[in-house]
Amino acid sequence: MSSGRLSHLLKGVLVLLPAAVIVAGTRSKLWEVPTGPFTSSSNQTESLQWEHCQYRHLKDRVRITADIPPRLDGTWVSTRCEVRPGPEFLTRSYTFHSHRHFQALQHYYTESSCEDPAYSLTIRGKIRLLQASWITRGATEAEHHLSRVGIVLHSVAAKQRLASRLPPACVSLSISEAVPGKPYELYNSRAGRACLAAMGFSVAEMGLLRVETQHHSHGGEVRELFLGDIHTDWAQRTQHRPTGYQQPLQNAMHHIHPCPVCALVYRSSEQRPPVLPRAPAVPLSLAGHWVSQRCETRPNVLFLTRDFTFNPSQHVWEGVYRHYLDSACSQPTFTLSALGHYAQGNPSSKLSGATEFVFKVTQVKVTAMDESTAKLLNGTRPGKCGRAGDWRVGVEQDLTPTNGCPMLGIKLPHKEYELFKMELDHRKHLLLFTGERPTDGSSPDRPLRRPTSFQAPMVLCSEGETRPSFSTFNSKQVQLASGTAGLEKLVLLVFGSALCGWLGVY
Repeated sequence: MSSGRLSHLLKGVLVLLPAAVIVAGTRSKLWEVPTGPFTSSSNQTESLQWEHCQYRHLKDRVRITADIPPRLDGTWVSTRCEVRPGPEFLTRSYTFHSHRHFQALQHYYTESSCEDPAYSLTIRGKIRLLQASWITRGATEAEHHLSRVGIVLHSVAAKQRLASRLPPACVSLSISEAVPGKPYELYNSRAGRACLAAMGFSVAEMGLLRVETQHHSHGGEVRELFLGDIHTDWAQRTQHRPTGYQQPLQNAMHHIHPCPVCALVYRSSEQRPPVLPRAPAVPLSLAGHWVSQRCETRPNVLFLTRDFTFNPSQHVWEGVYRHYLDSACSQPTFTLSALGHYAQGNPSSKLSGATEFVFKVTQVKVTAMDESTAKLLNGTRPGKCGRAGDWRVGVEQDLTPTNGCPMLGIKLPHKEYELFKMELDHRKHLLLFTGERPTDGSSPDRPLRRPTSFQAPMVLCSEGETRPSFSTFNSKQVQLASGTAGLEKLVLLVFGSALCGWLGVY
């Protein structure tokens, strides 16, 4: 079975599984995933300690908390020029009010540095928080209702490009009459959404939310709003139900410092879009170790951290992917290690500053980190997935002799077409952006499937211990119930779904 088909099957089965969690606080109790609205007694907090790398230049221990349900009040802004699949380039400013109304500003640009504004969208509506998501642990599900969508074009060229993408009816009714710099209504509660769909417009991202607060050792706080992921297939975008996240927005009052982009986006309007300062070009140099900056969430219920090592002189790479059951990355299920070679290609013609790569994976090793995962692997046929019957917790097995594991969608050797980019963060530390994975779980195994957007950036660790360090706290942390009937099945499905897209976490 192909990885895409198996991942799709697992997604369908997963939503049928019962599951339960324990809220571990002063009085632990069984908390079944809610099916009704929130009440005051449903508040809970996840907490963990995160340290990127144990190096003097990055040694900043951060405690992260996440409240469920999230507190949305305030304005949340982009911290950099964002890249969506397509590619699309934008900045966002979303304001949520206590009476459930929201106003969203989306500024779109013609290039990846967000210096040349094309048009801005103003979106007004209402949002209602529904319940904790049991598909994406740690997230909150919500529903929204749009009341108005307006557009302001910023140039004649932008008007022409947009008109070429829209049906004739939309062009004749709206775009043809629009004057650059003047607001024009695209949608209201009495009109249809055909023109919005033709633009690929959707705020389905508001169907899944999470708010995290970073408590830094120096006493500062950074609040981040994670909204649902955008489907990598344009045709599926408007119908997509998110199960992962985009890059987070930061609260305008509690953001990283310095953040010149935050201030520009916060002060912007639909008629005065932010023009971001040109970022210095960063030469691509992969040498060294790169690690995740946080517990990462992927579509289809994957929680993981990544740890990469590159040797440019030999064009060799190694990736270590640690998978977990929970959004705090505190309950490990398995670790996957992939090794192989890579070749650097040409600069990307679609994304300025990005470079094309081809990666080949020749060896894969897996370590079961709990009994349920080991039991799953011991149920495979001999000669098909490592040494069947010999899987034990904490003991690594090489899948290379069996050419991978067909039941889990792993086939060796394997080739993928990638896209890399490097930037500097607000503290002038190097960041590595790698290509975003297809939402449907398929593989970019041919040039036409090369990514056009990026995953969460990784940070460089150049010396000493490279692995992330976690420690949990005695707050009301969400934990899976030990001994629950559905746990073993849940582990099987999460493990299988994760391995189906295992290469999809570069």
